[in-house]
Amino acid sequence: MNMLLNPLNRRDRLWHDIPVVPGAFPLVGHLPAVVYNLPRLLRRAERTLGSHFWLDFGPAGHMVTCLDSEAIALLRHKDVSSALIEDIAPELFGGTLVTQDGGAHRQARGAIQAAFLPAGLTHSGIGELFAPVIRAWVQRWRDRGDVNILRETGDLTLKLIFSLMGIPTHDLPQWHRKYRQLLQLIVAPPLDLPGLPLRRGRAARDWIDARLREFVRDAREHAARTGLINDLVSAFDRIDGALSDEILVANIRLLLLGGHETTASTMAWIVIELARQPGLWDALVEEAQRVGAVPTRHSDLAQCPVAEALFRETLRLHPATPLLVRRALCELRLGQRRIPGGTDLCIPLLHFSTSALLHEAPAQFRLARWLERTEPIRPVDMLQFGTGPHVCMGYHLAWLELVQFCIALALTMHESGARPRLLSNAEKGRRYYPTAHPSMNIRIGFS
Repeated sequence: MNMLLNPLNRRDRLWHDIPVVPGAFPLVGHLPAVVYNLPRLLRRAERTLGSHFWLDFGPAGHMVTCLDSEAIALLRHKDVSSALIEDIAPELFGGTLVTQDGGAHRQARGAIQAAFLPAGLTHSGIGELFAPVIRAWVQRWRDRGDVNILRETGDLTLKLIFSLMGIPTHDLPQWHRKYRQLLQLIVAPPLDLPGLPLRRGRAARDWIDARLREFVRDAREHAARTGLINDLVSAFDRIDGALSDEILVANIRLLLLGGHETTASTMAWIVIELARQPGLWDALVEEAQRVGAVPTRHSDLAQCPVAEALFRETLRLHPATPLLVRRALCELRLGQRRIPGGTDLCIPLLHFSTSALLHEAPAQFRLARWLERTEPIRPVDMLQFGTGPHVCMGYHLAWLELVQFCIALALTMHESGARPRLLSNAEKGRRYYPTAHPSMNIRIGFS
């Protein structure tokens, strides 16, 4: 941790009566520690400064970070805005649901959300579409014997998203390339020159948006056809006060972005945990054999409690979105602290999902906490998807997709007596920001 903080910046100071975490570097602030060892940074700050403190996110500025569970309520607070997300990454998120509040957000969300509920996903045939793709992909892993797991889950997730959007197989390499260039907008410095990330990212975004507009036109010409894109376009066209196609395209692009990195990371961590704990693998194989096939609709998921528990416990211990950011629109009070209006806020979901305040033995990977529970799933149990008006609409899609993945993996590997084995250190090289994921170099063997 010492190498990730600035040893020349040790001064204790207060800003608006809230302590500032020492150790920030010029320009990048605390980002090295946030990216490479966020849990330790939060524990250290809590131990030395208390539950409220400022963190410096470099280009994104200073944010008040709150480790009291009352911070969760900020995600539902009427005087807290999500517009900060657009300020941080305007090239990617401008005009999308995640940056809007109030009536504009309700209108756009109302048009989209039905397609992402279980009934909408069943109507679109998403489960039937995904099941053979996942099964064929993990068959490749078995045939190869060992894989770079994060790279493979990343490519699988993109394949699923592109299949969902109806992109022809022969176009996938170009979409892969453009998507990778699009991601450069997350970290691109504000220099719009030929060959630099900002220019490449904008060109990729414009290319993707042009293709998405073609999908929208095609969906209108074939309105009777089923599929998620057709359902989204139809829903947008039915609402009062029609929204522009640019808003529709921006939100379909958000679907492309939001469903990739987070799902790929969760898939990779599921395989890592199965490799770490042979008993988990045996329980999953037993369930997969009993079920006999990859589930294709939400009504089938009750037959897969072990796979569902793997999905939920992996997200709890390894949340792919460890931080959410918001902005206070007016003065707020957090416990005994006064938060001035205009203050940017950081809500550390990783801290809460691994907190003893919410979970017994929070550092342990335990399926029993889900398998043995008798009460329904609570909002606090799915914090990784947020809460309040901006709760992630992809929750039901991710639930189906990841249970499908677990069952497909167990069925495919068990056919040849293979099981996952960890071939490298799972903790070395993991990242926590802007999205969290295991090391890019982790390899998993199947033998």
